[in-house]
Amino acid sequence: MTMTEGFANRLLIWTVTLLGLLVIYAPPLYLLGVSFNPSLQPGLPSLADITLKWYAALPEEKALILALQQSALVALWTAVLATSLSLLAALAYFELRKARATWFMGVILPMFVPGVIQGLALSTVFSRLGVKPSTMTIVAGHLLWAMPFAFIVILTSFSAVRPAYLMAAADLGASRWRQFRDVTLPLIRPGLVSAFVFSFLLSLNEFTRAFYLAGRQNTLPVVLFGKMNGGASPTIYAMSGTIFIVSVFLVAMIVALSGRKAARQAV
Repeated sequence: MTMTEGFANRLLIWTVTLLGLLVIYAPPLYLLGVSFNPSLQPGLPSLADITLKWYAALPEEKALILALQQSALVALWTAVLATSLSLLAALAYFELRKARATWFMGVILPMFVPGVIQGLALSTVFSRLGVKPSTMTIVAGHLLWAMPFAFIVILTSFSAVRPAYLMAAADLGASRWRQFRDVTLPLIRPGLVSAFVFSFLLSLNEFTRAFYLAGRQNTLPVVLFGKMNGGASPTIYAMSGTIFIVSVFLVAMIVALSGRKAARQAV
């Protein structure tokens, strides 16, 4: 391969990558820009017109605040359960031998079930069992959605746990529990944090399953959907912008933790 061909290939790859990123991030960035618009029209403001007016008005939107609190509670429960259960599922995966592939597919299978089908099915089952829609019914639906992703993240983090580390701990007399607590857990901690944050964000932004499983208090995506259909208020854009900024911050935190881990391992 000549130098010219190598440059052309890199240019093509970067061009396609940048176009893809533009398609992905243009809508949320546009929405973020709209949230600083002082007018009622969903258009980008000029630099002289940028205002925090609608962000300041958010505390007065009681319905949005209650929905945000509900979403945060559901997301917290989902993240805790998804991370804990995914850790147990990952440990079981490494204990298995012949059935590893079956176990792996069984855990990630809910990832491929459409949210409409999953939400409707759970709603029907809960109705048959006499379980009323509540926070925990939403958590159940979100858990099925978030756990496969958390499982993959945690499973990947186990690559830092080398068998030689555990063998050395065993030679020193450490029990299986001490090996896990003193060797495995510190090495996979960044993966656990990533899985927790990932599950939290997936739940916080999930609409379809919550639509079928919510009780008296809807989650934020469901309320935003209803308000958009009933006539958009500028505070909707401000709330969406806030969620977007928080999500980017949390993802950046995960990237920073991963970078620090890689730097320590390199040393």
